Amino acid sequence: MHKLIFSSFILLICYTATAQNADEKAIRATLDKQQKAWNEGDLDKFMIGYWNNDSLMFIGSNGPTYGYAKTLANYKKGYPDTAHMGKFTSTIISIKKLSAKYYFVTGKWYLKRTVGDASGYYTLLFKKINGNWVIIADHSS
Repeated sequence: MHKLIFSSFILLICYTATAQNADEKAIRATLDKQQKAWNEGDLDKFMIGYWNNDSLMFIGSNGPTYGYAKTLANYKKGYPDTAHMGKFTSTIISIKKLSAKYYFVTGKWYLKRTVGDASGYYTLLFKKINGNWVIIADHSS
């Protein structure tokens, strides 16, 4: 009986670890796609990682912004061309599972640009919506 309980416990741990790894891989893949889109100068494609909803929250140096369209408009205003966009690199510091539907990601960003380099940190709240992991809140500084 103890062997059955122990075996069931091990299987549960393996299943949980596999599911978590799949979720983390999906989140990392989203961030990788965003980095690639940014470095191609494509802000519309970069935004695919965000929740396309009026409740999307982005907090930057000017305070909070709500909505997908407003966030995209602010990106286009702040980064009007590839000289201002530069080459983007991101380093994930941590990915923490909050629940089956939420992950919290902390990282560093860096822009190598001819108009002057820029860097900072970010925190992202990911939510699984319709089977996809999307950013529902972004605080970048």
